[in-house]
Amino acid sequence: MRQRSLGLTVFAGLAIIVSACGGGATPSPSASAPASQPPVSAPASAPASAPASQAAASFKPLKVGVVTDVGQLEDKSFNQSSNEGAEAAATTTGGTHDVIVTQSISDYGANIQQFVDQDFDVIVTVGFLIGTDTAKAAKANPNITFVGVDQGVCVDEKGDPDATFACKGDAATLLPNYQGIVFAEMQPGYLAGIVAASITQSGTIGAVGGTNVPAVVNYWRGYENGAKSIKPDIKVLYQETDPDPAKGFNDPTKGRAIAEQFLSQNADVIFQIAGLTGQGVLEAVCDAQKHGIGVDVDQAISLPNLAPCIVTSAEKKLKDTVQAVVQSAGNGTFKAGTVAYNAASTPPAIGLAPYHDNAALITPDIQSKIDAALQGMVDGSLDPCAPTKCTVSGN
Repeated sequence: MRQRSLGLTVFAGLAIIVSACGGGATPSPSASAPASQPPVSAPASAPASAPASQAAASFKPLKVGVVTDVGQLEDKSFNQSSNEGAEAAATTTGGTHDVIVTQSISDYGANIQQFVDQDFDVIVTVGFLIGTDTAKAAKANPNITFVGVDQGVCVDEKGDPDATFACKGDAATLLPNYQGIVFAEMQPGYLAGIVAASITQSGTIGAVGGTNVPAVVNYWRGYENGAKSIKPDIKVLYQETDPDPAKGFNDPTKGRAIAEQFLSQNADVIFQIAGLTGQGVLEAVCDAQKHGIGVDVDQAISLPNLAPCIVTSAEKKLKDTVQAVVQSAGNGTFKAGTVAYNAASTPPAIGLAPYHDNAALITPDIQSKIDAALQGMVDGSLDPCAPTKCTVSGN
C-alpha cells in the first residue's frame, strides 16, 4: 500500500520555525491543558509564529518522503504522527510530500531507494528497526538529508552501521546528512506510572507492549518505576504482543485479549505501548469501565470514542519534533548525529496529555507528585530508569 500526498505547494497560514538544535517539539493547538492541570506538566506554549510570507522566505522548498515502519499509516499513534510532522514541514516550506507504508521489514531498503531515485531532498524513516537501512542510505547519498525517528545513529569508524553497537565512529561527522531522533520514553512512562499507582483501587496495574524494542522497553520500565515510587508493593503486569513487529504493533484483537487477561487478574489501570494493537487494549479497558493510559500522542483526541476511559497519554511530541527537524534541513540549522529530545528540551518534547474527561481523578496531591517528578527529570535529579534499568532483553 502506498499513500500519496503530492503537490502541497500552498503552505499553511502560520508557520512555526524551530531549530532541531533547540530540542524540538512545539505543541499542537489541540494539546492545550485544561484549567485544572497546572502548566508545569502540560505541553508548553508555542513560540510566536512568523507570518506565512516571512516563514516561506526563510525556507528552501523541500521534497519530503516518509518510509513508515511496518503496519498501517493510520495507526492513531507512531506512524501517523511522524508522517503528519513530515507533511506539515513540506507544506510550511512550500514543498511536496509523499509516503510509503512498509509492509515487510525486508522492504525497508527498497522503499528508501524509491525516494532516492526520485531525488527527494529529505527522507524520514520511522522506527528503530529501519535504522540500519537508513544509515546505509545516508552514507550512499550524502546530498540527501535523512531523519530517523527513534533511531540512535550507531556507526563504526568508516560510517557503516555497527551491528556490535560499539559505535566507535563519530556519526555527526561521518554522516552529516543524518539525524537520529531519540526520545526519553522512560520519562513520560514514569509520569504515567505515577498516575496509575495513584488512581488504582486494586493495587494491580498493567502495561501491554508491542515488541521488545527500546522505545517500548523505555516506556514500560519508566511506568513500573514511576508506579513503585508511589506504591512500592504495587503489582505491575506486563506482556508483549509478538516478537514480530508487523504483528506486535498491528493486532488489536490480541491486544484486547491480553488486556482482558490482565483485567481478570484485577488490574484496573492499563497502559498501552503497542501502536494499533493498543487500540484493542483500550477498547477492553473501556468495556470493563476501568482506566486506560494512551501512548505517543493524546489518544483521547485520536480515539475520541474511547476518551471517557483514557485518563491521560504518555506523550512524545512526534509530529512537532519531526516537523521541526525536517524544516531545519531547509533553513541551514540541521543537526547531524543522535539528538535526544526529553523533558529538558525547549519546549519539552515529552509529557502527559491533558486529562480531559478524567480531570477529577487527578487530585492536587497527585498533580504535585507529577510536577515534582517532571522537575526532577528536567534538572537531572530523578532517574526514571531506577531502580529497574531500561534494558532491552538480550542486551
